[in-house]
Amino acid sequence: MSAAVDAGRVEALVRFFETLTPQSLAEFPRHYAADCRFRDPFNDVRGLTALDAIFRHMFERLEAPRFIVRERVFEAPRLFLTWDFEFRFRGFRPRETQRIHGSSLITFDDAGLVAVHRDYWDAAEELYEKLPLLGALLRCLKQQGRPKVIL
Repeated sequence: MSAAVDAGRVEALVRFFETLTPQSLAEFPRHYAADCRFRDPFNDVRGLTALDAIFRHMFERLEAPRFIVRERVFEAPRLFLTWDFEFRFRGFRPRETQRIHGSSLITFDDAGLVAVHRDYWDAAEELYEKLPLLGALLRCLKQQGRPKVIL
């Protein structure tokens, strides 16, 4: 267990994500190792440059994105978070706030920096089903696959 990872480091990382802005992306090196790995349903990248690009793209494509950490479980060197990600799609009508519920498993290195960050969330249910035409099709297919209950 690394002495470099403590509750203060965890709180700083949580605060970083909950207050994330395009300007604060420059702070990734304070929290993430240079050779970090980030993986989610759409990405699997290594390094700070690739990580920065993912989050810059998020700010370009979405309106008012923000993370709300709901729960944390910390046992060094690992941190497990549950979170809600709220945003609005740019260019879609109506411009309702969308919410994705997910979790992250984060592993810290010996220096107390994030070495591996893995996000888990259901892209079909949490994102695709909310899109106008694709969502209707996916919801219909989902209903077709459910077992029928006969009473």
